[in-house]
Amino acid sequence: HPDSIGCATEETCLAFCGNKAGCSNVAYPELVLTLMPVGLKGVMIAVMLAALMSDLTSIFNSASTLFTIDVWPLLRPGAKTRELLLVGRCFVVVMTLVSILWIPLIQVLQGAQLFIYIQAVSAYLAPPIAAVYLLAITCSWVNEKGAFFGLCAGTSLGILRMILDFSYSTPRCGLEDTRPVVVTLHYMYFAIVIFWTTILTTCGVSFFTERPLKEHLDQTTIWTKTVLEKKPEPPVINIAPSVSEPTSEPTETEELQPVIVRAYNWVCGFDSLEEEEQVGNVNFAGMYQSKGMRWITRINSTTIVLTGICMYILFSSGKDL
Repeated sequence: HPDSIGCATEETCLAFCGNKAGCSNVAYPELVLTLMPVGLKGVMIAVMLAALMSDLTSIFNSASTLFTIDVWPLLRPGAKTRELLLVGRCFVVVMTLVSILWIPLIQVLQGAQLFIYIQAVSAYLAPPIAAVYLLAITCSWVNEKGAFFGLCAGTSLGILRMILDFSYSTPRCGLEDTRPVVVTLHYMYFAIVIFWTTILTTCGVSFFTERPLKEHLDQTTIWTKTVLEKKPEPPVINIAPSVSEPTSEPTETEELQPVIVRAYNWVCGFDSLEEEEQVGNVNFAGMYQSKGMRWITRINSTTIVLTGICMYILFSSGKDL
């Protein structure tokens, strides 16, 4: 497709896909629509939509949970279950609106390589989290203060690089690149810098502050995961209140409720005002695994990690191939 996907001039690219930088972003949809038979076209579209919905729902649910559990109780310590559920749903709506408003900015900043833009943003934000998580399960002397300052240092570097990327746009083909070195450095190399900066900051702050107590490390690191295996399993704690059997017919209280209140109860997942909190049996499951299951888990985890790293490096270096 020399006159479409492989367009050589800005005028040709602008006429085909509306982007002067290039039309490589439409290569995959063009391949699906022009070369695949009718049945496979629908299958591929369904796969793409399913992947998109899965990513969006996981991100929105995670962000909503973090805001509802960690942030909102600081603003309203006495918030009840209904309020938390409603706040979580409203936060998902806010996140959706922010995502929609972010689309024009992505179209301006990503140029002709949307995949590179996505990977670059992930490389700026993911290394601090990965570094702290790795230290948390491998080092028993890393504490909360070290993790906090490590995340702050790594995330600040990533956000600074993102701001510089937004400030200095990529020059067109054939033009001299006059951007500073910190911007022209490949995002994969910069991710390594962020990763080790987070590790060094976390270890340094943890070394000069108090270490966590031993009783707080049970089953939290690879060195203390078997501490509780020899201890008896704690009993099941039954804290479920007595709830009467539900009836299909609406009660007199529900019939007198306004439509807005009934809609609110339906959105929040409550059938009546009295059933505000129902906590079931709390089972404290142990982390014990048989020898065979431990080896299977280790082999599968190693295979998945190595495969992901190889594919990430392969596709990220496609610009240099």
